[in-house]
Amino acid sequence: MSQIAGSKSSLNWIVQISVAALVLLWLFPTIGLFVSSFRTADQISGSGWWKAMFASEQVLQMRAADPDDFRVEEGGVFVVRGNLFEEGDEATLTVWGTSSRDPSANAPGDTFDMGDGESMQVAANGDYVWSGSADQMTGRGQRVFITVTSPPEFTFDNYRTVLVSGSTTDSMTKAFFNTLTVTIPATIIPIVIAAFAAYALAWMDFPGRALLIAAVVGLLVVPLQLALIPLLKLHLGIGIGKGYLGVWLAHTGFGLPLAIYLLRNYMVGLPRDIIENAKVDGATDFQIFTKIILPLSFPALASFAIFQFLWTWNDLLVAKVFLIDATGETTVMTNQIVELLGTRGGNWEILATAAFVSIAVPLAVFFMMQKYLVRGLLAGSVK
Repeated sequence: MSQIAGSKSSLNWIVQISVAALVLLWLFPTIGLFVSSFRTADQISGSGWWKAMFASEQVLQMRAADPDDFRVEEGGVFVVRGNLFEEGDEATLTVWGTSSRDPSANAPGDTFDMGDGESMQVAANGDYVWSGSADQMTGRGQRVFITVTSPPEFTFDNYRTVLVSGSTTDSMTKAFFNTLTVTIPATIIPIVIAAFAAYALAWMDFPGRALLIAAVVGLLVVPLQLALIPLLKLHLGIGIGKGYLGVWLAHTGFGLPLAIYLLRNYMVGLPRDIIENAKVDGATDFQIFTKIILPLSFPALASFAIFQFLWTWNDLLVAKVFLIDATGETTVMTNQIVELLGTRGGNWEILATAAFVSIAVPLAVFFMMQKYLVRGLLAGSVK
C-alpha cells in the first residue's frame, strides 16, 4: 500500500516540522520588533521583548536633592527629604544602596549609617530622609543605587515621534515617499520588459534563442556587488549620474534575469492549443501576448512583483551607490534608519518603531498577494 499513488509519504512529518521551523524563525523577530516599538527605552534596556507582559527589574542610579537648596534643620541636625522617583512613576523599590559595589545593601525602610553621623533612609515608594551635619550636607546630592520593579507599560509615543511629531517626522515621511518613488517604477519596469522577453523565448522561433536562455540562466548567479561600480561608471559616462533614473535602471538590470527565467518557465507551461488556434484565426504575436498570455500569466507576474517589491523596498546597497544622499532629498527608509542609529545612539525604541514602519508596507503587500506567489512558483511543477 505504501507504493500506491497519492498516498502520504512517511517523511511528511519532516516537511511539516521544517515549514513550522521556518515560519517561527521569520515570525519571532517580527513579533519582537512589533512589541519593542510600543515599549519605553528603560524597558527595552532592562528586559527582552518576551518579558514585556511581566514586571521588569532594573538597577538605577539616582541622586538626592542638592542639600544647599533643600536642607532644613531639625533638632540640631540638617535633613533633606524628597522622593527618588519622578511624578507618575509606578515603580516599586525592592533594595537600595549608596555604593555601586553593593547596590542591594539595604531593604526598603532601612536606615543606613554612612559614618560620622550621616545616615540615609529610603522607603519602598522612593521617599528618602538624608541627615547629617552642616559640614557634610553640602555640594551635590547623595548618590543612591536602587533596584526597582516596574509594571508592564506600553506607549504610542514612539509612533507619535516617528509619524506625527518630533525631529524625525519630516525625515521619515520624506524617506517613506522616496522609497515609494524608487520601488514602484523599479518593480513595474522589469516586469514589462521581462514579460515581452519571456514570451519571445517561450513561443517565438528565432536564431540564438537557446543561447539567450542559457545567458539568462547564467546571469542569475552573477553577484550584485560585482556589477555595482562598472554600472555606476556607465551611468556617469552616459550622463545619467546619480538619481532616480539611475537607481530604476540598476534595479531593472539586477531583476531582469530572474524575471525572465520565472515568466518564461510559466509561459512554456501554458496550453499550446490556445496559442496555435489564435494564430490560425489570424492573431498576431502582439495580440496573442496581450489578450491571451498576459491574463493567463498573472500569477507568475504577481509572484515576481512581490519579490521585486520586497527587494527594492528593503534595499540599502543599491540606493547608497546610485542615489545622492548628501542633501537628504532622495534618502530611502533603510538609509534613514541607519542615520537614526548613528545620530540617536541608544534610542532603541525609536529605531524599533521606524524599522517596523518600514516593514509594514512589504508585509501588507506579501499577505495580500501570497496566493499568487504560491501559484506562480508552483507553475509547471505538475503536468
